[in-house]
Amino acid sequence: MLRAVVLAILCCVHAASGAGTHSLRYFYTGTSGMTEFPEYVSVGMVDDVQIDYYDSKSKEDISKQQWMKDNMEPGYWETQTQACLGDQQAFKANIGILTERFNQTGGVHTVQRMYGCELDDEGTKRGFFQDGFDGKDFISFDKDTLTWTAPVMQAVITKNKLDAERAGNQQRKAYLEGTCIEWLQKYIQYGRETLEKRVPPAVTLLQRKARGSADTEVLCHVTGFFPRAVEVIWVRDGWDHLEEGVQSGEVLPNQDGTYQLRKILTVSPEEQKGHSYSCQVDHASFKERQNYIWDPNMRSSDGGPPIGIIAGVIVGVLALAAVIIGVVIWKKRQGGAQKSDYSKAPSKEGSDTSSDTAANA
Repeated sequence: MLRAVVLAILCCVHAASGAGTHSLRYFYTGTSGMTEFPEYVSVGMVDDVQIDYYDSKSKEDISKQQWMKDNMEPGYWETQTQACLGDQQAFKANIGILTERFNQTGGVHTVQRMYGCELDDEGTKRGFFQDGFDGKDFISFDKDTLTWTAPVMQAVITKNKLDAERAGNQQRKAYLEGTCIEWLQKYIQYGRETLEKRVPPAVTLLQRKARGSADTEVLCHVTGFFPRAVEVIWVRDGWDHLEEGVQSGEVLPNQDGTYQLRKILTVSPEEQKGHSYSCQVDHASFKERQNYIWDPNMRSSDGGPPIGIIAGVIVGVLALAAVIIGVVIWKKRQGGAQKSDYSKAPSKEGSDTSSDTAANA
């Protein structure tokens, strides 16, 4: 079950912002029926860097970056802790509401929120606010039309309620286009040294015999890179981009704040004859795409990736649960402790804006 939840988290994490784009995103996750994770987690991210963390066990919002500690005003963290305590109660109530609405009481369930903004070098602004239930989209906000989209029947009740709250929707739009962008610009200034660093990946090729066949599995393991955005592809004969026969993992965080990714190519003995294969890696730290050629005569690993890689993946998954588990989701911030139906909450930056949202199903 833990593995399934981690995979759900990974599937819901947004792709890293593209070159020239900065983002501020908040992720909230409420869970029920699980003992491995806290029942509520909140995580803030600037680009690929975690800036804060709160969970229902510690009951304290803490900084994850020294430059955040150095620049936030006295009392900031206590204010955010109080906001998170309210969100925690709202998310707990929302799980009960939605499990009944979906007729799925019992078992493991998640209510999720992701919201935030992006700003690119041309000055283009984007804002988003989305809620999810059990790893699937539940409702999302369109700031241009001030309306909500309900992809599932069970969300229509919530949509109708929120569409009618014109003042709240105006406030949310103002937060996404104004306050959120202002805080993003502050954070970029505070953490520029960290946010703009470039760490090149280490790339290793390993091979083993596939179980139950004569095929060969070749692992391209790319690790230790920052920022998160990376392109890794398997290529045949120098130009043929392969998709069939390639198993792609997720980008996982390492314990030191860098990332890792692995892709496995499966090749039959017949496919090896007369062809060459290489793993191509492109990253912001490279001046040009790098090409790593597989030598079929290389020594095979005995039965699987080396322990170092396995350990790295486990550390990455646990870091994701602690660093970004607010993202077993798609959703962040805004569940306050009002009413009992999917409520509001002040934004982490202390504005009432980001918050009047879908939390009241």
